[in-house]
Amino acid sequence: MKRRDMLLAAAIAPLATRLPAPRTAAAQGSTPGSSQDLAELPPVLMIHGNGDHAALWMTTLWRFESNGWPRERLAALNLPDPLARDDDAIPQPRRSGTEDFRRATEAAVAALRQRTGAARVALVGNSRGGYPIRDFVVHGDGAPQVSHAVLCGTPNRGVYDWEWSRNREFNGRSDFLRRLNGGETDVVPGTAFLTLRSDGNDLYAQPDGAISGRPGTPTGVDATGPELRGATNLVLGQLDHREVAYHARAFREMYRFIAGREPERLAVLPEARPVLDGIVSGTPGGVQTNRPVPGATVAVWRTDPETGARMGEALHRRTTGEDGRWGPVTVAPDWTLELEVAAPGHPVTHFYRSPFPRSSDVVHLRPARPVSAEDRAAGAVLLFTRPRGYFARPRDAIILDGREPEQVPPGLARLATVTLRRPAAELGRPVLAQFNEERVVARLWPIAEDRVSVAEMTF
Repeated sequence: MKRRDMLLAAAIAPLATRLPAPRTAAAQGSTPGSSQDLAELPPVLMIHGNGDHAALWMTTLWRFESNGWPRERLAALNLPDPLARDDDAIPQPRRSGTEDFRRATEAAVAALRQRTGAARVALVGNSRGGYPIRDFVVHGDGAPQVSHAVLCGTPNRGVYDWEWSRNREFNGRSDFLRRLNGGETDVVPGTAFLTLRSDGNDLYAQPDGAISGRPGTPTGVDATGPELRGATNLVLGQLDHREVAYHARAFREMYRFIAGREPERLAVLPEARPVLDGIVSGTPGGVQTNRPVPGATVAVWRTDPETGARMGEALHRRTTGEDGRWGPVTVAPDWTLELEVAAPGHPVTHFYRSPFPRSSDVVHLRPARPVSAEDRAAGAVLLFTRPRGYFARPRDAIILDGREPEQVPPGLARLATVTLRRPAAELGRPVLAQFNEERVVARLWPIAEDRVSVAEMTF
């Protein structure tokens, strides 16, 4: 098998192939519907956005499972090169074009249909992940294979409509978007379309070009940009660009659109002994990819939730092979964890995480990028990050090391990572990172040893 095919196979590998089958929500005391009802619902394939990876769908997968959706009927695509090209028509190292993304989506749909025996599947995409859905369903041969298409924050009219970067896929003037948007409608009969968007708090649906480096220049786009003609279009208030896909409020809408009824719960139902696994990926040439990194060592510790200190010996230690897999490891649903990743060409990265209530096969780990000169001047560096949404003031309660981070600008939700730099005299001490009700305690490690701490929010 060629390496390209191996990467694609890994990208679309179903969750059920490596994880134990969960007890259904019905078996744990709820009544979301009979197993026969659930088996008649379409399998669901989730597709991430630009630069992202399948791990962002982890909480959504948990919520589907917590409502009785069989794990073997859920999957999340992990595109090997998730960043879009500067010009869609010109190949670019470690970046993908719209055709690459469509082909990966087609392959993932075929794999999920073959595995489940289902005639049709439901597709859910965030941001750029909605583009291959439209391309496949409306302009390809995907309509007979896709029952539902849910697009969350997808910039369907582009992020801007400019003469500059004319053929970048996010430009409303690009060949790709002109083709997608050139018909009298944006949908096709037989496939139900839903769009979810923000009421003005989506940084990629703004009338001013500041986020694209041209402040004061009209983009030609507004908050309605993610809507589709002929679709069901819903507005989810002040949720941001990522939250319209990964928030509990977004899950509620996608669930009832696909299932035809309300979910029994929005909270995640814990398992007794979650099993965690995923891949380590890296940043070759400074470009973030989802390509597996061999030779990375991952160690997992249980931590004290109040101090972040390691409790006992490592629960797990493994050096990745060609597939980049670092697990599996069995934990408890109330354990806070530290995952230490030592990957070639990257700083040793210490991830501090909230408890994992359920099993997941997409606990993908991206070690920190090489540190900057500014980082080198500090004694310790901690990254406070929220992959499934942005930080916003005054919308959110954001506390890092006892204060609200000044790096988070007021107004539009636009920042997902905050950097804390502390002197060497503070090495080893705990740092509390809190986002609304979720809190993680991390420890400071010496930057002189090329070590970086990450306090990562799950929700």
